Amino acid sequence: MSSQAPQPPLPDEGPSPLAAPPPEPAAAPAVGNAPEAPQHAEQPRPHPTVRRIAQGHDRRPPGRPMRLWRKLAIWVLYARRDRGFWYGFAIDLLWPVLMAVARWDFRGGRHVPPQGGVLLAVNHLSHVDPIVLVAYCMAQGRIPRFLAMKELWGMRVVGAPLRGGRHIPVDRKASGIEAYRAAVDAVNRGECVVVYPEGGFPDESDGWPQKAHTGIARMALETGAPVVPVGQWGSNHLLPPQAKAGTLVPRATLRVLAGEPVDLADLVGKQKRGSALREATDRIMSRVTEELATLRGEAPPTS
Repeated sequence: MSSQAPQPPLPDEGPSPLAAPPPEPAAAPAVGNAPEAPQHAEQPRPHPTVRRIAQGHDRRPPGRPMRLWRKLAIWVLYARRDRGFWYGFAIDLLWPVLMAVARWDFRGGRHVPPQGGVLLAVNHLSHVDPIVLVAYCMAQGRIPRFLAMKELWGMRVVGAPLRGGRHIPVDRKASGIEAYRAAVDAVNRGECVVVYPEGGFPDESDGWPQKAHTGIARMALETGAPVVPVGQWGSNHLLPPQAKAGTLVPRATLRVLAGEPVDLADLVGKQKRGSALREATDRIMSRVTEELATLRGEAPPTS
């Protein structure tokens, strides 16, 4: 991608050491000395009990599913303001469905700042990924915003939650500059924006991250917001890429692990340099791959 024209991070291509948490800091550090992002006037304060309940799961041995009482308690207590009616309705409806069809193993939530603009860089495995990440973010007291194909806004069932939930439409037939600016504005007003840097997933894959677009790097270097690497595994077992229906037996375990923010301090403000964008993108995806490797208990391919 040319370094002269901003390219937004692309959304889904389809119709994305484990230990007990230490005392939680007030907020995650930004990647550089960028001005502090203004907070959205209606953004709710995170419920501290929700984060404490969710992050308490980290004390369990890796690979063990979250206990039912934790998932139910989070469902009762998580934020219900600032979601938009239909987005909030979808979250409340799908939460128990996701509990019923899969086990959860959500870890590393202490690395997701409780407030302020943040970018979550996540590997992409399945069409069900956004639902899993909504559950993960809500458990950390954050309401996630996604980038998605503009065509989805006109669909009867999917369109209402997207329109009301302040998600970001991406017109794949255009340059993408409008989506990029909307994403930057969302981060600057204190939103949690989930990005799948790969832009989609192939029908056949070994599950390791593919080549990533530089959009998330450009957003990070312009806003100075922290980039939290997130690895996920198991959504591809619940709903494989080519499958028309989910796999309910045996129940999949949805595993999500967030790591410390990626260090991009030396690159902030250099978003117009192609070399800086590629370096930042490589750092981000390297960290995402590390989190995924921890979840899978495997070494990633060297080539």
